[in-house]
Amino acid sequence: MSDEAILVLEDGMYFKGTSYGAKRESVGELVFNTSITGYQEILTDPSYYGQMVVMTNPHIGNYGVNDDDVESNKIYLSAMVAKEFSKIYSNYRASKAIKDYFIENDIPAIENIDTRKLVRHLRSVGSMNAIISSNNFDVNTLVKKARNGRHIQGIDLVREITTTKKYYWNKRVNKEKDNLKIVVIDFGVKHSILNYLSKEGCEILVAPAYIDYDEIIKINPDGVFLSNGPGDPEPVLYGIELTKKLLGKYPILGICLGCQIIALALGGKTYKLKFGHHGANHPVKDVKTSKIYITAQNHCFAIDDTLLGNDIEVTHINLNDHTVEGIKHRSIPVYAVQFHPESGPGPHDGNVIFKEFIDYIKLIK
Repeated sequence: MSDEAILVLEDGMYFKGTSYGAKRESVGELVFNTSITGYQEILTDPSYYGQMVVMTNPHIGNYGVNDDDVESNKIYLSAMVAKEFSKIYSNYRASKAIKDYFIENDIPAIENIDTRKLVRHLRSVGSMNAIISSNNFDVNTLVKKARNGRHIQGIDLVREITTTKKYYWNKRVNKEKDNLKIVVIDFGVKHSILNYLSKEGCEILVAPAYIDYDEIIKINPDGVFLSNGPGDPEPVLYGIELTKKLLGKYPILGICLGCQIIALALGGKTYKLKFGHHGANHPVKDVKTSKIYITAQNHCFAIDDTLLGNDIEVTHINLNDHTVEGIKHRSIPVYAVQFHPESGPGPHDGNVIFKEFIDYIKLIK
């Protein structure tokens, strides 16, 4: 079987390259990620469900894949695109090559294409659907398939990936003291988030995104966390309605999609960004302190701050495009940030967000 492959965008641009994963067709919204490292966390981040990712770093796979740096139980993105995937790997923690990881998870990948040209094109015209194929090279046919593929705007991707039943990530962290009980609403939660909350001494109960409000009342947690997740927040109506009911009942923290869900529950609106924020080097300003965080991000939608009421305060802004990166309610304990403070992958600058949330719960408990 030939190793040839082709990447075709729905606007007709195409790149011929080499197949480096599963040899099948795959369609998804093509976005670019500017991270230098952390490709395994990117591969397994549920927020990438329905998308394929082109890495701006030209060399991917040099430290292999290990059993610890996973953010979920499988690869969620549709495909990965790189200038070159390393043919060897070297790291004491590695257990396999990235190519084996692609094949085991039935994920296509393509290399030996001009990723610089591709990313410049996406920055110019915006993210769009694309298709990778290793058996069909007719561009016109593939353009039609890309255009007819599912687009992420206007559909609910969360219901397809959220857990179907409640489970404890950990239980009774410290039997000698009363642990904080946090219910995590799973819109596509990453393991790094659950691990970070655990390290802060919290008992973590992960719940489906469509959990009933009355069920949370029975659990009676100390706080509620709304997780990251894929796609468009506006179709996730059950998550928005649940959040509306929880406002003022428990302290709430949301990140990424959870941030957008909170904004919608507070009466705001969201919109699709031209090419999104994907990477581990996005500068974010804390409006109150003027401190700058370098953050990890992965989202395609943003909050329209012009529709936020007087009760809502913008706490963080993105210094690249001045979009809203954080909000809080002025009178009830509801906080949200658009970036990923759990640093999986990425810098640790934003870790303070978790600590502030936990400290507040401890203060009022």
